[in-house]
Amino acid sequence: MFTDLWLSFLVAFLVALAMTPVAMEIAHKIGAVDIPKDGRRMHTHAMPRFGGMAIFLGTTIAMLMFLNENEKILWILIGGLMIYVLGVVDDLQNLPAKVKFLIQIAIAVLMYTGNIKISFITNFFGIGRTDLGSILTFVVTVLWIVGITNTVNLIDGLDGLAAGTAAISSLCIAYVAYIHGVYIVAAAMLALAGGALGFLPYNFYPASIFMGDGGSLFLGFMLSTLSLLGTVKSATFVAVIIPVLVLGLPIFDTAFAIFRRLINRRPIMEADKGHLHHRLMKLGYGQRRATLMLYCVSGIMGVAAVTFSRDLWVETLGLFAITALMIYIFLTDANHYLPCIRNLDEDNPINKENQEV
Repeated sequence: MFTDLWLSFLVAFLVALAMTPVAMEIAHKIGAVDIPKDGRRMHTHAMPRFGGMAIFLGTTIAMLMFLNENEKILWILIGGLMIYVLGVVDDLQNLPAKVKFLIQIAIAVLMYTGNIKISFITNFFGIGRTDLGSILTFVVTVLWIVGITNTVNLIDGLDGLAAGTAAISSLCIAYVAYIHGVYIVAAAMLALAGGALGFLPYNFYPASIFMGDGGSLFLGFMLSTLSLLGTVKSATFVAVIIPVLVLGLPIFDTAFAIFRRLINRRPIMEADKGHLHHRLMKLGYGQRRATLMLYCVSGIMGVAAVTFSRDLWVETLGLFAITALMIYIFLTDANHYLPCIRNLDEDNPINKENQEV
């Protein structure tokens, strides 16, 4: 079983790595190109945005090879195909936000009918659990799938940020699943991580291709649905809390974005430049540095998920405090030390490219 786990990762990685250059060629032929038209864009020239094809193929092929006997996995792969197609159509046609939202809800409902759902909440401070009623189960499941699907899409604003964050999240959930004996989730998450990491060399700053909505929606959807497969396996493996911890960065960013837009009386689905990665860029960190900083935050939250799953409460709270402190320092101290760094090393090519973004 251990060999199959890493083979699923390796197959997904190699397929995604090989298919990304192919996706770049296809993108230009079908018009899947991102042209910077507003101030939100971090790039200055047209970029292919069809890299999600490589992530989708790598992940799907690996899961079909090693997990094809699991009925729930097949349901999730069907939903993954549908959400990927939705993203590709959006990349090509720029669908209205309401249309995308309704289709996502329909796909989430389909997953519910396939028994991919949140049916109970574990008692975190004791034994036993609280079963949700059928109506609440339906509502919570749909909200969870649609919400997490869109969190990855919303943080896809810097080169390599969404792919790297999704990979970190997948690897952390895979480890938690493995140590608690949920091997199907571990193998599936490793396949997802492999697909994201196979694409990342072409997507890290300076990127030569974007994943597009097809890739970001697919990653978010797979994270949201695969994480639900562990709910009935163990009271310790808390299927909702673990992903919430691992995906703490995009979830926080998404929640803050919704709150910000409500306060400003703007449509919730309207794009803006108030996301955490935009704030870091505005402070002058540059794409490479900002992305690596956010990787660190995601990694710490992933470790917090591991400690939480093993009932290490003090360690988990300590990691929360470290994460909050890091974000505070990132957002408040930049203007004090970044000018010093630039003055000391003005001729460094990395610093120059970060300043030019």
